[in-house]
Amino acid sequence: MARNEEKAQSMLNRFITMKAEEKKKPKERRPYLASECRDLAEADKWRQQIMREIGRKVTEVQNEGLGEHRLRDLNDEINKLIREKTHWERRIVELGGPNYTKYSAKMTDLEGNIVDVPNPGGRGPGYRYFGAVKKLPGVKELFEKPPELRKRRTRYDIYKRIDASYYGYRDDEDGILEKLEGPAERKMRATAVADWKEMENIKKEARRAVKSGEVAEVGTVSKILFEEEEDVVEEERKIEREREEKERENEFIAHVPLPDEEEIKRKVLEKKKKEMLDKYTSSELLEELIEAKTLLNIRQ
Repeated sequence: MARNEEKAQSMLNRFITMKAEEKKKPKERRPYLASECRDLAEADKWRQQIMREIGRKVTEVQNEGLGEHRLRDLNDEINKLIREKTHWERRIVELGGPNYTKYSAKMTDLEGNIVDVPNPGGRGPGYRYFGAVKKLPGVKELFEKPPELRKRRTRYDIYKRIDASYYGYRDDEDGILEKLEGPAERKMRATAVADWKEMENIKKEARRAVKSGEVAEVGTVSKILFEEEEDVVEEERKIEREREEKERENEFIAHVPLPDEEEIKRKVLEKKKKEMLDKYTSSELLEELIEAKTLLNIRQ
């Protein structure tokens, strides 16, 4: 019995294979420009073809053992197919089909968070990275979040948060402060009233004792005298402070050195001598006198 290889090479089988290939339609190529397509079904078919190619290449780019150059080439091819898919989706919308761009997938980082890497060219959705390409040097830094810089607050930001509560004008609205201050206020008021009544009673007893000629108690009198003495001392201190302030205001401060009495007398004497010499002597006589003093080495 002949083997399968021999059957395939027989004249009859080769003739049948040739006829089957002739009946098949020629393999269609995807149009270079999406605008050349006029049929919505054809445009959808070419989009699906591009999606399958993208899927195969994305699966291939997950392999980290391919090397850096091969991974970068695959990523470039995937981005090229994505741009072509965008053109076909735009053409499908023009032909009256659904808008697939609304449901397009977003790019994520290594942790699965959606990121937006802008396109340096300024066109399209931006350059995307897939699979192991995200771990390559120079690409990994794009997905790292920059450290948050603590912005320094300006004076405007500080004053913008200040309101009546900052100055304590709303402390009484919550009722907490009133509950705490109420008992303390009543206690202080009762103490002050009791001290005032006690002092009034002591004064009445002292007046009554003075009028009747009786001797008042030592403690009572000393307490009154101590309070009156405190008032007098405080008044004297106040007068003393006012007097010191007036003296300080009227005090003259010399900012330049002043001559003393001896120096003033010497200056007046010199001036009188000069006036007498100017009155009874001439300029020629003065010159001769000065010359004689110089020769005799007299300094006075």
